[in-house]
Formats: sequence, C-alpha cells, structure tokens
Amino acid sequence: MRWFSGRGLAGVLAVILCLPLLTRTAAAEEYIRAYHSDIEIATDGQLTVAETITVNAEGENIRRGIFRDFPLTMQDADGRTVRVDFEMLSLTRDGEDEPFRTESITGGVRVYAGSPDVLLSNGAHTYVFTYRTDRQIRYFDDHDELYWNVTGNGWMFRIARASATVTLPDGARVGRTAVYTGPLGSTESAARMSVSGDEANFEATGMLGAGEGLTIVASIPKGVIQPPSAEQQRSWWWRDHIGTIIALGGLALVLLYYSVNWRRVGRDPEGGVVVPRWDAPEGLSPALVNYVDNKGFSGGGWTALAASALDLAVKGHVTLEDLDASITIRRTDKANRKDLPPGQAVLLQSIGGPGDVLVIDADNGSRVETLGQEFRKSIEKEHRGKYYHGNVGYIVGGVALSVAAILALLVFGNLEPDMMGILLVPAVSAVIFGVLAVSFGKRLRRGRSLLSKIVSIIFLGFVGLVALSVMAGAIVAMFAELGGRDHWPLLVAVGGIVLANVMFFFLMGAPTPLGAKLSAGIEGLRTYLTLAEKDRMNMAGAPTMSPTHFEKLLPYAVALGVEKPWSRAFETWLATAAAGAAAAAYQPGWYSGAYGGGFGDRIGGFSSSMASTIASTIPTPKASSSSSGFSSGGGSSGGGGGGGGGGGW
Repeated sequence: MRWFSGRGLAGVLAVILCLPLLTRTAAAEEYIRAYHSDIEIATDGQLTVAETITVNAEGENIRRGIFRDFPLTMQDADGRTVRVDFEMLSLTRDGEDEPFRTESITGGVRVYAGSPDVLLSNGAHTYVFTYRTDRQIRYFDDHDELYWNVTGNGWMFRIARASATVTLPDGARVGRTAVYTGPLGSTESAARMSVSGDEANFEATGMLGAGEGLTIVASIPKGVIQPPSAEQQRSWWWRDHIGTIIALGGLALVLLYYSVNWRRVGRDPEGGVVVPRWDAPEGLSPALVNYVDNKGFSGGGWTALAASALDLAVKGHVTLEDLDASITIRRTDKANRKDLPPGQAVLLQSIGGPGDVLVIDADNGSRVETLGQEFRKSIEKEHRGKYYHGNVGYIVGGVALSVAAILALLVFGNLEPDMMGILLVPAVSAVIFGVLAVSFGKRLRRGRSLLSKIVSIIFLGFVGLVALSVMAGAIVAMFAELGGRDHWPLLVAVGGIVLANVMFFFLMGAPTPLGAKLSAGIEGLRTYLTLAEKDRMNMAGAPTMSPTHFEKLLPYAVALGVEKPWSRAFETWLATAAAGAAAAAYQPGWYSGAYGGGFGDRIGGFSSSMASTIASTIPTPKASSSSSGFSSGGGSSGGGGGGGGGGGW
C-alpha cells in the first residue's frame, strides 16, 4: 500500500475533482451529430434533396441557428463550368417550421435557419433543409450519372455520422456506385455502399473532421432520365455564356465605334513631302514647334519651356547660369519686344525687371509650377484647335460606351464575386501595356507611315493583353468553382475594351490641314538638324555653319529633342580650319556653366538636361492609399454537384 501515499492520494483526488469539468467540456462541444441526405431524382433530371442535420448547440457558434452554403455551379461531363438552379422548398427545426432567409455569397447561396430574435436552447437540434435543384445530372454516351457532394467540404464542425440515400424514378435500377471521403480532392473511400433496385445507400464508416466531406457517385441507365431538349440546352447555353456574350459584344461595339470615328476625324490629312529645311515653318517659335510636333506639349510642357528660355537667351533678353542642381535665368536690360511669342512673354514677366532672376530648384518648386501652368495656358489659349484637334468628345463617347458595356456585364452577366475581382487584372494590365505600346509607337522611326505605326501599337498592345490574360487565367484556375479556361474570352474582352480606350485616346486626335502642313515642315527641320555635315553642305542654298546660325537653331533642336547631334555638328565645325581662330575660341555670352569635355557636350548636355531639371523641382503630389468563401473543386471528395458547407450563427 506504499503506492497509496499522501502524494498519490492527492493526485487521485485531483483527477476525481476534474472529472466533472472534463465531462462538461466534452459535452459542450458543438458538432454535427448526424448528417443524412435523401436525394430523389425525377425523370426530367431535377433533384429534390432533404438534408437532415442534427447539431449539438452550446451557444458558442450556434446561438440562433445554423446556415447552409450551396454552390450554384458544377462541372459537367465535359469539364465545363455550368450554372444550376436552386429553390428552397422548406426548412424545419425539431419538426416545426423554422424561419429562414437567403443571401448571395461567392459562388452560391447561403441559407440561414433561425431568427435573429430567438436564441436556441443548448443541446441537440434537428434541422431539415429541403430544396430543389436542376442540371446536376452528367450525361455520357453509355450512361448518365449523379456525382454529388453530399455534405460539402466547408463545414466548420466535425460530422460524427454522414450518410445519403439516392432514389431513382420508379422502375429504374441503380448501376455502379462509388464513394469518397476526406478533405477536398481525397480519393479515400472510408464508407460502405449498398444498392437495392432503385435505391442506393451510402454511409461514412468514420467521423468526418471540419473541412472533410462525403461524396457519392451513382450510375443511371440510359433512358431513365430524359435528356434536355434542344430548347432547354439553348436556354442553358445562353445562361452559361451571357457574361462572355455581353463582354465580346461590348468589345465589338467599342472597336466599331472607335474605328468608324477614327476614319471620320482621327486620320491625319496629307501633309506634303518632307524635305530638309533650315528654318522653322511659318516662323513658329520653338515652343510652338514642340506643341505642333507632339500634338500637344511633350514632357508636361517643360521641354517647350526650356527651349523658350534658350531662345530668349540667344536673343539677349536673359542669361542662363548652370549651377549643377539648379538653373538661374537672369533678366538683362534689353527692352522687351512686343512681338515676342506669348510663352516667352509670360516667362519674362515671371522673371521680373532687369537684373531680376528666376532660380529653378526645389526651393522654388511652387513658383516654377505656377510658371509652367501660365506658360502652357498662354500658348494653348492662342493656338488650341489651330494646329491639332484632340477630338475629346469622341473619346468621351467611347468611354461612355465602354462603361455601359462593363456595367451591363456586371449587372446581367451572372458573374461570381470572385470573377468580378479577377476582371481587374486584365483591366489594369491593359492600361499598363496600352500606355507602353503607345509610348513605343511614338518612338518608332519617324519615316514610317502612319498605318505601320498604328499596326505596331495595336500589335504590342494585344501582345501585352495576351500576356496579361495568361496571368489572369492562372489566377482564375485557382478558383475551381469558376473554371478558369471557360472565362478566357471574357477576360480578353474586358481587357480589350480597356485597351481600346487607352490606344484610341492617343490615336483619335489628328492635326488640322495647317497642322499637317507644318508637321511636314517641322520634320524637314529635324532632318536638317540631324544630317551629317557633308550632307548639309551639299544642300543647295543651305546657310554656312556659324555661331549665329548654330545659336538661332539651338532652341528648335531642344524643342525637337535633337540638341546633342546639332551641338556636336557645331563642335565639329569649330574644329575645322575653316572656322578660324576666332570661331575656335567661341564662348556664348548668354550661358555660363562648368561642364567638362568639348563644347558639344557642354552646351548639348545642358540643353538636354534643362527640361528634366525644371521638372524635378515640381513638388510631388501626395499619394493616396486604398485597401476579400466558398469553393469546391473537381476531384474525388468534393467533386461533382452539390457541396458547399455551413456553420452556426
């Protein structure tokens, strides 16, 4: 009896005292005591299902009742995701009618049993969910089949006992059967089956844990179930594909709208033959050359502003001082000419009187930003619509049509909430790839035809869209309920609608006849500025290179983005014997700065960096910030129709 010492006695007493607590804890578990499903199959293929679910409620998760999730899609015999109907017929608790409500959830419908105003008593409660659903039969060449996920794999409780009974129409005999248990995709068959005439019974031989389910398969002889009529198949086909039809139809309408209107107003008029020239057409200022050449300002207008500052410096109105991280524009005492271009007049006015300076650096970012706004406004006020038509009204019409198409898709397309989120992937990516494609198209060799540029832009845009759709398809494939491959046309259509708007935003605008004529002249000036010296010298009537000639065209070279080759050409001329000693010692009085290397690097480098220096001083806008079930998949356990899950509320 030494083992029954004081210490041993204390341990035994502790166990005895804890037994009621342990017993109470075990009894307080919320779980499904029994889950039985009676499935009756009608000759037209409709299923009437009565699910008898006995739960143990303890007021933790099951306070007012339980809910049952039911999916509204399944995969047919060909692996296509199809939509099914669902009609709740009745719901009882402990033999009495129970109030219920339904709500849409991702991939299906949720049925809440119980009332918000009534709390359940602790203990066992038996619910019977009775509903009708169609399109759950899978049709094969030699047999038909019910492949049915009895319990679903989404229950938050364990299921102590799970069983099902399938009843065929009178006179029919159940063929082969199969059963699967366990988590989603499991091929385990921990269950027993029996067949008696038109009835098949299935029962799991063990407990099903949370997230595990019972799935059954029953073969039905051909002829027992009436195959869907042609009219029914057409109705189902429209229901399954209405989203894709709306999306593709919307894409076709948007493309047709833009194509027709682009041919009406977006095509560039004939601009004439491009020949090299050594002056600006129609006496355009450097800022206007940039404006006409880019059908609006490039680089936010800062390139045009930099070219205007250089032109004022060459004319003697200002001097430019490069201080590495900043630029100082100093007003001289030269009188202000009344015939100055509007943008240059605004720039001089912003600097002030003789001796005043405008320092372009981060500390003066707000002042520079205001100057840029006034500069652009002054030029656009005088010249908007004169050289270029943006055709904004047509773009707004296309955007409105696109929004209407996408809204129709969201409202009438029977899309799952998951799919609505995935549609953002092709939409956002189409914007990115579209902008990149247009940017690349603008940089194409300028000698190419407009048609080749448009084809290149469209090709690059849709290559990006295809890449994007591959990514989107991979994402969709993760949602087995959505059947990724079935939604490829829809993804491409939505991305195509967005991509069309991005591309035609750039393509719809067109120069006026005057703008097209000036564009040809501007292209001739660009050609002249980038020609090799020997080719320039062979041009009949071309002026001889000199400091004056170089300075006169330097602002135009900046406006056209060719200041480096123009500066190198001048530097090459300075190095020749023909330039003479005086020219070799050339130093512009309107510019001072510390650049190493030759003159071309010094002046050309400063000119090319001037616009970026100005743009870098602008204050950066404050960024804004912003801030997801249900699924079943193909496979063994969890496959076929039915499924879902549930929990307490």
